[in-house]
Amino acid sequence: MALSAPPPARVFAELTPARALTPAPVPAGRGGPPGPPRREVHVSGSAELSASPDRARVSLRLSSRKDAAGAARSSVARRLEYIAQSARQRGVPNLFLGGCCAMEENMTVTEDFSRVENTYQMEAEVCIIFSDFGKMQNVCNLLIEKLGTSVTISPPHFYHTPEAVDTLRRQVCVAAVGNTRRKAQEVCRLFGQSLGKPLLIREEETKEWGGHVDSHLSNVPDSLTLQERIQNATAYASCRVFAVFEIKGKENRRNKFL
Repeated sequence: MALSAPPPARVFAELTPARALTPAPVPAGRGGPPGPPRREVHVSGSAELSASPDRARVSLRLSSRKDAAGAARSSVARRLEYIAQSARQRGVPNLFLGGCCAMEENMTVTEDFSRVENTYQMEAEVCIIFSDFGKMQNVCNLLIEKLGTSVTISPPHFYHTPEAVDTLRRQVCVAAVGNTRRKAQEVCRLFGQSLGKPLLIREEETKEWGGHVDSHLSNVPDSLTLQERIQNATAYASCRVFAVFEIKGKENRRNKFL
């Protein structure tokens, strides 16, 4: 997570004099005089956080057209096995290559066999999902070097998992609450007071922009660099909260300098 400078926050404080407050009522069945009236400080603050994408999907296409059906299938099968082996050696889970559609947690293979005029055509698409972008680059570079034009590798599509988006939302809310509490402390110190417990914390506004979750479609131009693609897929979130804190009383000067 990258922390960016928060926008100007709406901050205010209300320190109510004791004489202006109505004493809290005494609970039924309890005697004695009412306690001292409660004093409060009201503060509004905000925070903004960003999160880089945590997943990348790469699609590889390969095809073969032969006079014999077996030759077309065999040509594609050999390249599929090499792709799977290269991915396994670099930390991607095993890939099962049987049938017209094979699937693992991070890899899928779709095959299509057809008759074109007097020939047989075999096509296959491999989709690999990476969480380590360094491994992704190593695998793609190796396949381009070894397979050349017999395989077409699409630019990586970066996105966020739902868990990453939820984490960003929680973290920006917690950061906004922390900023609000620190501002309340500064207001109290300005008047020589000590900040007490929170009486109310309310999330007033949240915003999210940029980035995208898991999607097979991407409008990012193919000409962008890897870093530009990651930046375009970066998600941002902001949160503004309102809080009310109790003012305990005069600040302990001795403890302040300890």
